[in-house]
Amino acid sequence: MNVPPSTAVNLTLPRWAYVPGVDTEPDHETLAMAKALVPARFNGFVPARHPALRYGVGLNDSGFFWESHEILEAVWAAAPQGGRERILLRACIQIANANLKLRMGKPHAAGRLFGEALAELNELGVRKATAAGGGFADAFPTGALAGLLRSKLAQPALSKTDWVAIASIGRT
Repeated sequence: MNVPPSTAVNLTLPRWAYVPGVDTEPDHETLAMAKALVPARFNGFVPARHPALRYGVGLNDSGFFWESHEILEAVWAAAPQGGRERILLRACIQIANANLKLRMGKPHAAGRLFGEALAELNELGVRKATAAGGGFADAFPTGALAGLLRSKLAQPALSKTDWVAIASIGRT
């Protein structure tokens, strides 16, 4: 995922993709730069073009699942309580966690997490959009992501290759 020049920030990919139980620790130094961009609170909604949000989603789509979870969780914590972005961010966090579980060879845990993400997307579908229009949840292709998760969950078994990219959902 590329950050457009208007919101570009010097955020590089972590030096390695952390896997619990395999690596000793994650690349905290690189992640700290992205977390520093997250305000204490977002006012009204989480902007779809916020660099930390885009970086967190891009990390997932680049195979940095644990790191994606960390950044998206920081954005989620600053998101307005009860907001639509908070619901979508929970779904994205669950997807990143499920992807990590697939990498770790835990397909049943991944399936459970994909199911939780799908439940969040279903909840988001019944929430009315706000008038703000620039929020993460406002233009996100929720239905397409939910459909992809349903297709993954319908499979008899998940494998490491069944991980889900979030940002590419809107690009077909």
